[in-house]
Amino acid sequence: MIDDADIFKQAVKDVKPLKIKSLKAEVQSKKPKPKPIAHKLIEDEQKVLRDSLSDEFFDSIESGEALNYLKKDHSPDILRKLKKGYWVIQKSIDLHGLISEEAKVYIVNFIIECKKRKIRCIKIIHGKGLRSANKEPVLRNKVKNWLAQKDEVIAYVEAPRHDGGSGAVIVLLKEY
Repeated sequence: MIDDADIFKQAVKDVKPLKIKSLKAEVQSKKPKPKPIAHKLIEDEQKVLRDSLSDEFFDSIESGEALNYLKKDHSPDILRKLKKGYWVIQKSIDLHGLISEEAKVYIVNFIIECKKRKIRCIKIIHGKGLRSANKEPVLRNKVKNWLAQKDEVIAYVEAPRHDGGSGAVIVLLKEY
C-alpha cells in the first residue's frame, strides 16, 4: 500500500531548489544588530544619583527673600550676570503636580540630558506652593538643596518676575 507521503517523495525526487536571493533577507543581513541596552545598569545608576541627593543639605547665599547659590571658587559676577539674563535660558522644566521623589528623579534626568546636549542655562519651575496642603512651597527648598549638591551646577538665582519669580530658579550648568 502506497501512502500520500511516498507519492509526494516520488514526485519531487528530481526537484532542485531555485537559487533566487530574497531582497528582504539581504537587507536584514546588512543591518548591524543593535547593541544591547543595559536597562538594569541604567536604572541602578539613576537610583544612585537620586539617593545621593539629600533633602537636608543647604549651602546658599541669602539676600532678603531671594535665594542664590554659587559654587565655591567661582566669581560672584556669575550671580549678577545670571540675574540680569546674561545667559539665555535654553531649556526649562515644570515640576507642578509632582511629589518630592518624582521631582528629584525628573531633575536628575533633566540635568543629565542637558549635559549630553551641552545646554548651560536652564529654568526649573518648582512653584510657589499655593496649591499645596499648607500653602507653603514644598519643592522650593528641596529643589535648591538638590541643585547645590549637583556637581554640574555652578550657580542658581531666583527667576526674575517675568520668568516665574519665587516659583522658579535659573540655573547655570558647567560647560562641557
